Amino acid sequence: MITGATQLLGVIGHPVEHSLSPIMHNAAIAQLGVNYVYLPFPIEPDQLETAIAGFSAIGLRGFNITLPHKQAIIPLLTEVSEAAQAVGAVNTVWRTDAGWSGCNTDVTGFLAPLKSMDRDWSQTIVLVLGNGGAARAVVAGCSQLGCAAIWVVGRNQAKLEAFQQSWLASPLQPKLSVHLWDTLSERIPQAGLIVNTTPIGMHPHIDASPLGPSLLAQMQPAAIAYDLIYTPNPTQFLRQADAQGAIPIDGLEMLVRQGAAALEIWLQRSAPVDIMRRSLKQQLGLDS
Repeated sequence: MITGATQLLGVIGHPVEHSLSPIMHNAAIAQLGVNYVYLPFPIEPDQLETAIAGFSAIGLRGFNITLPHKQAIIPLLTEVSEAAQAVGAVNTVWRTDAGWSGCNTDVTGFLAPLKSMDRDWSQTIVLVLGNGGAARAVVAGCSQLGCAAIWVVGRNQAKLEAFQQSWLASPLQPKLSVHLWDTLSERIPQAGLIVNTTPIGMHPHIDASPLGPSLLAQMQPAAIAYDLIYTPNPTQFLRQADAQGAIPIDGLEMLVRQGAAALEIWLQRSAPVDIMRRSLKQQLGLDS
């Protein structure tokens, strides 16, 4: 029940109607029995600064950020975490006495299923498919894991070089190199973790995969195939990788875990991860 004492949380973006965050956060809030509500706030790019001032005025406790505001929000914050600075994007903000603080829980969410595995990451070579914004969180996470090497693969040499240059001043100093897509056949056999950060295979193009069967056949036994896409679930990439004996991880777990990390920042208590996961699976028709 919403009352005059209900505390506000939310997510900002443009558009934001598609966001699944209200589903899982409000399910968690109900489970915890706290007097909060999580709402979507559509904010146009030229209204971002005005919106943040308004959030301060109404006492909003914290909010998530989706496109196109993840970079634009940074100058409006009084404090930004090291990981968010390295990634160049913020997705979670909370209010303090000094102003607004921000971090990037996408990194936390990406790492969560990997940290649960019994692996010597210092011996693992990571192959990252794509060099966009999502790849930055993956590189930051794999750097924190201490992976032996991080190979980022893309189709445009100039964009790859810009991606690599952007990490030179980062405090993380990832063991990063960039490579063109046509070198995949020589890199896949060496990779213990392959992460798809591209939109290839996302709904409605559910039959597409970033890697064809001949390339997937070259994967190491028990390599990890990680797809940041969560619809469809599983993707064609994960279906094919699983058939090759790889360990599949889907993007739904990253979505849940980044949300749980944000909720724990706002509420200063453990988030009910199982409830959040179950609510999203029900919403997506995966609760069988």
